[in-house]
Amino acid sequence: MRTPFIAGNWKMNKTVSEAVVLVDELKAALSGVPASSVDIAVCPAFVALTSVKPALAGSSIKLGAQNAYYEPKGAYTGEVSIGMLTGIVDYIIIGHSERRQIFGETDALVNKKVLAVIAAGLLPIMCIGETLAENEAGQTEAVLERQTRDGLVNVSPADIAKVTIAYEPIWAIGTGRAATSDDAQNRCAFVRAQVRLKYGDLADQVRIQYGGSVTPANAKELLAKPDIDGALVGGASLKAGDFSAIVKAVAAQ
Repeated sequence: MRTPFIAGNWKMNKTVSEAVVLVDELKAALSGVPASSVDIAVCPAFVALTSVKPALAGSSIKLGAQNAYYEPKGAYTGEVSIGMLTGIVDYIIIGHSERRQIFGETDALVNKKVLAVIAAGLLPIMCIGETLAENEAGQTEAVLERQTRDGLVNVSPADIAKVTIAYEPIWAIGTGRAATSDDAQNRCAFVRAQVRLKYGDLADQVRIQYGGSVTPANAKELLAKPDIDGALVGGASLKAGDFSAIVKAVAAQ
């Protein structure tokens, strides 16, 4: 059985003090959720991580970062290394569509980051997903096949279960236009099939999240699907009531 996993990507939102307030609200809202029923993580901006970590003490909520660079140190102005995050976070989001589209991250760079995160003993959340143009051109499966295959190059069978794959159709992120539950299921099942081609039955251990305008209104239907193992939540993760409702929807199942 794969434990459902709900992660909140706060993106470039919340000051340090606002982040701590949100964590306090989340802890109160989620205090009755059994830790064994769902894994939970929040991913604030880098500057808030060291303040949010102690604020999470006493809860089952884990901490994640939104990005990291694969080199251990050096002349990479503005970047944050995985070593700098070790001991602070459990998860690191890699290859989010905004990193790919705005900052030009390639599949090869995503792969280097995934391997470096695993080597550091942390857990990557590897994002994949097609654009609206690719979707309308019937290229969705080709894109997902390529991004899954190239993102997992040299990930060993012993490590594949450490990777969470987040399927986020780019046309659904922050638009209010979520994929239907059936479409999301079909895409996540396709991604699992790609993992199975390389890793066999180990694919059944890999958690695949759906992301893209996940809300309390659609979470229950999405998360009831057999190949959707949780959600990478954007806008709704910035409101304690919305995020906790999503967590409770999956925990109840």
